[in-house]
Amino acid sequence: MSTPTHDPAIIVEELVLLDADLGESKDAVISRLSTLLAENGRATDADPLRDAALAREAQSATGLPGGIAIPHCRADAVTTASLGFARLNPKVDFGAPDGPADLVFLIAAPAGAGSAHMKLLSSLARALVKPAFVTSLREAPTAAAIVALVDGVINPAPKAAPAKAVPESTPETAAVSTAKHSAPETAPTASAETPKHIVAVTACPTGIAHTYMAADSLVAAGERAGVTVHVETQGSSGSTPLDPALIASAEAVIFATDVGVKNKERFAGKPVISSGVKRAINEPDVMVTEALRASNDPNAARVSGTAAAAGANNSGAGELGWGTRIRQILLTGVSYMIPFVAAGGLLIALGFLLGGYEISSNAEEIVINNSITALPDGGLKAYLGAVLFQIGALSFSFLVPALAGYISYAIADRPGLAPGFTAGAVAVLVGAGFIGGLVGGLIAGFVALWISRWKIPALLRGLMPVVIIPLFATLIVGALMFLVLGKPLAAITSGLTDWLNGLTGTSIIILGIILGLMMCFDLGGPVNKAAYAFATAGLSVTDVASLRIMAAVMAAGMVPPLAMALASLVRPRLFTEAERENGKAAWFLGAAFISEGAIPFAAADPFRVIPSMMAGGALTGALIMATDVTLSAPHGGLIVFFAIGKFLWFLVALVAGTLLSAFLVVFAKQFLRGKNAPTEESLDPDLVAA
Repeated sequence: MSTPTHDPAIIVEELVLLDADLGESKDAVISRLSTLLAENGRATDADPLRDAALAREAQSATGLPGGIAIPHCRADAVTTASLGFARLNPKVDFGAPDGPADLVFLIAAPAGAGSAHMKLLSSLARALVKPAFVTSLREAPTAAAIVALVDGVINPAPKAAPAKAVPESTPETAAVSTAKHSAPETAPTASAETPKHIVAVTACPTGIAHTYMAADSLVAAGERAGVTVHVETQGSSGSTPLDPALIASAEAVIFATDVGVKNKERFAGKPVISSGVKRAINEPDVMVTEALRASNDPNAARVSGTAAAAGANNSGAGELGWGTRIRQILLTGVSYMIPFVAAGGLLIALGFLLGGYEISSNAEEIVINNSITALPDGGLKAYLGAVLFQIGALSFSFLVPALAGYISYAIADRPGLAPGFTAGAVAVLVGAGFIGGLVGGLIAGFVALWISRWKIPALLRGLMPVVIIPLFATLIVGALMFLVLGKPLAAITSGLTDWLNGLTGTSIIILGIILGLMMCFDLGGPVNKAAYAFATAGLSVTDVASLRIMAAVMAAGMVPPLAMALASLVRPRLFTEAERENGKAAWFLGAAFISEGAIPFAAADPFRVIPSMMAGGALTGALIMATDVTLSAPHGGLIVFFAIGKFLWFLVALVAGTLLSAFLVVFAKQFLRGKNAPTEESLDPDLVAA
């Protein structure tokens, strides 16, 4: 089967801009290169390509040391894998630690790009860590010279067979040995002759560029340190797992990822250095040195198949700091819990719509004792309402067990699931609720982690993850929850419920303000998730206070995307073209209670957008509480209007907060100009002229 290398070519002269002035912002550069690709038939529309690249840019900057930037994305609008290149004059800041970039490659891949194309694009990314290649790009006199240079790295000329038969390195697994010894005919494995080596895993959200650049940077750093580095790249073109024997004999492991590590339990017991993928590009020598130091340190952090996700950025050595670790652990539990809440809550709301609120008292009896052919007194409508309510209630009942189970999973991987779910179930049984789930999940995870480090005979090691760890961890956490922690946690939960039910007047309004501020502070981050989890965990149709809290949380969470949509509509000249497009989508996202619709605006201009959003959210939360609005569904936005008590006041509160936030963000952008303000190059000329 032929490789689609030249049909059409990844890059041609028409996709090259030399010594070009494309504006002062990276948005303007990405927009121009997206247009260039679209004009040359590489994309059906420049706008979605640009938006996809900017969305990837918002996740983490693509500027690299040495004046290089590699914005990249996958998009449905891209018709064939392509490269757009610009050599800039003046340079533009893409977020690199050492300053702005003058060499910019826009790497565009179709949403369903095959592995062959992805390997070609990855080859370019790997070449960009080589100083000689970068120098050649700067010195190339013509667009044709640029194309020839790039083609030389993504389609290298065939080489004569080497004297030693080592399998060709692929983008999936990079392994370079600094020792000049003869290699075997097969992939490298551990043996008496195997040199000192380190294993590593690299991965980024898109898996096109940073994954492979980090791999090659670590390999090159290993050469300089006199140690072999074998890298498993978990990228878009697939992943070839490292040989288990290589892992077993490795001195240490480096995790340089932004999206977690697949099958991390393979590295159990190895000293570990964890970071985001960009640190492996910026500081590969430091990371290799840290890994070698950790290999000789009996107290170094180690992988046990139970470590917390190693995907977040970290500029220090060893594992992530405890504050970051605990935050990731708790967010893992909440993120896995939310689908149960959303699905169950919406089904319960639909059950109420069909069967009325009284359906909650006899839904189980109706479902068990009736059928579609033997309907209850209320007819088909009541029966369907009971079925929907019961399905939703069963889904909702997993809220606390799922929270505890996946908190434990984040600490102890799969062996932590059983004790975590059990701890959550015990928390529900003893009345400890959401707080009991948090505490039980943490205990279960750390107990499972502790057990995983027991020294046991080799004969029993295979039983550890499936029998020994789950058995003893479940026994210990279950006993602790029943005998020691259950009643105190239940008393705390009960006291909190009574306090909320007793709030009146100013106190309840202050609670609404606090919840509104939390929902708008980080737009789907840990503070937002904490407020949402607090509301959903206590949601009960028989508890009016919980329904008011749910209404305040959802209404406040709808404010940011709606406010940014309104602001970008009424004052478009204050926003970039990409932001105006995001504003159109934000209307729907806000109406559906998806706070993340405002993230592109907050990421580009946090100091003016976030305070404005928080002010509107606080106003909405206060008005919801003051007017006794209730909500019996945990998600859906305006879609679940039928589950909102005093719907008119809900709309009034929502509109008030949206108007306030929109006014404040327009005012801030108009009169408080900052470094992130859009430049005229990034704005529509017609709007600027107007």
